[in-house]
Amino acid sequence: MEIAHEAVRLFTERGVQATSGEDIARAAGISPRTLWRYFPAKEQCVRPLLTRELDRVAARLVELPAGRPLAAAVEDDGEHQDEGPDADSTSAVRALIRLTRQEPSILAVWLQVHHEAEAVFAGVLAERLGLPADSLDVRVRASMINGALRSASEDWALAEVRDADAVSPPHRNAVRRAMRIVADGLDC
Repeated sequence: MEIAHEAVRLFTERGVQATSGEDIARAAGISPRTLWRYFPAKEQCVRPLLTRELDRVAARLVELPAGRPLAAAVEDDGEHQDEGPDADSTSAVRALIRLTRQEPSILAVWLQVHHEAEAVFAGVLAERLGLPADSLDVRVRASMINGALRSASEDWALAEVRDADAVSPPHRNAVRRAMRIVADGLDC
C-alpha cells in the first residue's frame, strides 16, 4: 500500500510520463528490482488502492445470506465500519480517479480492475441464482453492479471538481445510492 501511495503522490505531482518506476521505488524505500517483482508496469503500482473497495464489496456479497437483497451488502455497514480505508487512502483514490480523466494509462488500470471485479461479481450471482457464471442473466447483473460501483466512485471523486464549494459525501454514500438505483431496476 505504501508503494501505491507513493506512486499516486508522484503521479499527481509530476505526471505519469515524468515519473519512473525507479522514482516510485526510491520514494517507497525499496529497490527497483523489488518494485518490478510485484508490478509489471509503473501504472500498476496503484492497483492496491483501486481494488481495496471492490474487494470489500465482493467479500460482503459472498457473506450475504441467501434471500437478502444484494443492496444489503453495502447498506449494512454498521458492523463493518472499521474495514474502510483511512483518510490518506481515500484521498489517494480520489486523486487516482481524477487522474483517469487525463492519463490514459491510469484509466486502463481503473478499467482493468473493474473488468476483473465483474468476474467475481458474476461468480457470486451465479451461486445465488443457480445459473452458470457465463449466462447472460448473470453477466448482465454483474455488469450492472460493477457499472454502478464504478459510476458511484467516479461521481464521488469528481463531485468537488464540478462544484468547488461543495464537499462531497463519503464514498460509501455514493456506493449505497448507486446500488439502490440498480435494485430499483431500469424503470425508465
